[in-house]
Amino acid sequence: MKTVKQITALMTALLMLFTAAQAERWMPAEENAPRLQQLVVMLEEAVTSGGADTAAIDLLLEEIRREDADDYAIARAVTDHWYAVMLDPGYRMYQYRDEDRAVELEESGLDFGGKHAFVVLGYQLEDGEMKPELNGRCDAAAAAARTYPDSCVITTGGVTGGNNPLNHSEAGEMKKYLSAKCGIDDSRIFAEEKSKTTLQNAEFSFRILREQGVGKITVVTSDYHQRWGQVVFNAVAAIYAQVAGYRVEIVGNYNFRADPDNAAPESYVQITASQLGSVFRKGINIYRPGEQTE
Repeated sequence: MKTVKQITALMTALLMLFTAAQAERWMPAEENAPRLQQLVVMLEEAVTSGGADTAAIDLLLEEIRREDADDYAIARAVTDHWYAVMLDPGYRMYQYRDEDRAVELEESGLDFGGKHAFVVLGYQLEDGEMKPELNGRCDAAAAAARTYPDSCVITTGGVTGGNNPLNHSEAGEMKKYLSAKCGIDDSRIFAEEKSKTTLQNAEFSFRILREQGVGKITVVTSDYHQRWGQVVFNAVAAIYAQVAGYRVEIVGNYNFRADPDNAAPESYVQITASQLGSVFRKGINIYRPGEQTE
């Protein structure tokens, strides 16, 4: 029979093990939380009004900096990326051309060297099966993977849609499609099967990215979803860089041209701002290699 001391020691060890397995959660400084929310409002208004009030935004960033240097570095990275992706008319979108290779990426001059991953964003399933738009995103990813055979592929998306009794996940179905239908080696594909939103796509994918030592990513999704996805992934990347010292560069983008009926250009800016605001309001988990997502 175990003594009380032995039982206590065992319970303590289990508690320490459980605690160590939990991801660290990043939150902004309490005083900066409302400032960061205001920053998101100002960035959204910069798109809807046709231009940014850079002087007012810089003043707000300076207030954030005085309170917390890490918060400032993250907010500055988010702001600069927003300017580049959401406001710059010269922002380049690379289009999948329904070909075996990613022709526009080959001609882009972008640097895909080093440890690089194509992160493919999911799309809601129907009766447990992929819709044509998700097939298209995967076809684009397959063309990119053939063009850059040293890159890995991360599929993202959890169990979605009604009438899905086998609990198929977006990421799982995407991985099967890429392997069986597109001929991409299964060992190159990593599935993130828990996310339900673009923000969760990013948050949970970073566990895989960090575990695989990836330093560069290209986001693959539908054209109307590209800016939205990149802003969110960049915000998570900025937090990881500042808090954990783990840096991921977003090299570029690759797009499947979606059915116009599926696109919502009048609302994607609002959704992007909402998810960016959620990052600053609720924080995100910072996963270390080997940790599982919740």
